[in-house]
Amino acid sequence: MQNLDEKKVLLTGGLGTLGRAQAEKLSAQGAQVILLDRPDYEDGAAKAQEIGQNVSFFGCDLNDLCAIERDVQSLADEIGGFHILINNAALIINKPHEEFSLQEYEDQIRVNSSAAFALTRVCSKAMKERKHGKVVNFTSVTLTGEWDGFVPYITSKGAMLGLTKAMARELGPHGINVNSVAPGAIVSDAEERVFGDRLQEYKDWVLDRQCLKKRIHPQHVADLVHFMVSPASDMITGQNFSIDGGW
Repeated sequence: MQNLDEKKVLLTGGLGTLGRAQAEKLSAQGAQVILLDRPDYEDGAAKAQEIGQNVSFFGCDLNDLCAIERDVQSLADEIGGFHILINNAALIINKPHEEFSLQEYEDQIRVNSSAAFALTRVCSKAMKERKHGKVVNFTSVTLTGEWDGFVPYITSKGAMLGLTKAMARELGPHGINVNSVAPGAIVSDAEERVFGDRLQEYKDWVLDRQCLKKRIHPQHVADLVHFMVSPASDMITGQNFSIDGGW
């Protein structure tokens, strides 16, 4: 695969476990990576610099769709537009559906899928002018229907799958590829936070369902994302790539 010299990448949720792995991979290939994450993220700029010299931090609240369009448009105008958009950010909470408030449900839909729609509208403007661009969305293995306690999250990921298919159709004539990644159960900070004192039970459950009896790590996902934003994937669009160890 060719390198990504001079490509400008907007990566949401960039300071999470998956985001950091992708930033390391893409910046090592020469891309200029801007990590979009919560504006209150402690030492966000410093943590971005730890990843690489061509990695920077941009604070933005994905819950505020109007602010997303305004602030990211200003950023895009300032740097000359993005070549690659990776909609990686997501909120995830595990509990029975009746315990979710309507606000919690709406927050996950906004951050996990509506924000991706807003960002794609903004970032695709420069891509259309260039007649080339790559958008990568994140769906999830939870769409298999085997997961309990994630109703808002799974609903949002179903929306991301629909967004991928629909935007691939609309943006294809402009030379823009839109695909999605469906990660399985990844070793991450999130699994420790979500499953807490039942973490070992969760790990055993995951390996019991995977065909491959070893855990998936963030670098595996980063390698797939690299392929999807490189010239090697130029004739692939509208697809959802599972990386779940064979669920």
